[in-house]
Amino acid sequence: MSTANEKKIFANGEDHMNVWSKASADYNEKDTHLEIMGKPVMERWETPYMHALADVAASRGGRVLEIGFGMAIAATRINSHDIDEHWIIECNDGVFERLIKWSSEQKHKVIPLKGLWEDVVKVLPNNYFDGILYDTYPLSEKDWHTHQFDFIKNYSHRLLKQDGILTYCNLTSWGEMMKTKFDDIEEMFKQTQISHLVEAGFSADRISWKVIQNQPPADCKYYSTPHMLAPTVQKH
Repeated sequence: MSTANEKKIFANGEDHMNVWSKASADYNEKDTHLEIMGKPVMERWETPYMHALADVAASRGGRVLEIGFGMAIAATRINSHDIDEHWIIECNDGVFERLIKWSSEQKHKVIPLKGLWEDVVKVLPNNYFDGILYDTYPLSEKDWHTHQFDFIKNYSHRLLKQDGILTYCNLTSWGEMMKTKFDDIEEMFKQTQISHLVEAGFSADRISWKVIQNQPPADCKYYSTPHMLAPTVQKH
């Protein structure tokens, strides 16, 4: 675990909710890193993990909802599965431009949805999706560790079909907790995530996970442990 004087991703009180959508999406020349407002939003080394999440979200085929597009790593994997529809929510203008271009090149139907997920999900149909992948970047210090729970508790159960599957991550949060509070990623997940999933209406016996090994590069600012956890949360 790291020392307390290491620089954190968010400063106290930092909030970008009102400006994030218009901020420049800075993909580097090799397309291995995406930064927005200086924040490390996604990096290409995450690929094996993003594929693991995508495989969970698309495991039942049908209609898949993805929240957060980033570098299209998970999206491309989802669309490689035998699915019917692929709905994707993205709020940042530059990332959304990439999503539109990418969507025109896919073999399965893609429905791009522009806006903050907090606004878009309110109009999505009930009991509609066979799978959901939630992977957005926190927009403020206040919701750094908790933004996924806002979606999970208020919307995920409603949007999923019976036996539909939710998977999600918050790498910026989980990476920080693995630096400062936990040595075991499964214990981190059990202690910080499961009670919220149960509160959202999911049964504890329908919550499982897979741990994969994927060593981040030494210069990664938000994740350092080689262990990454992909949840499977099924609606009963």
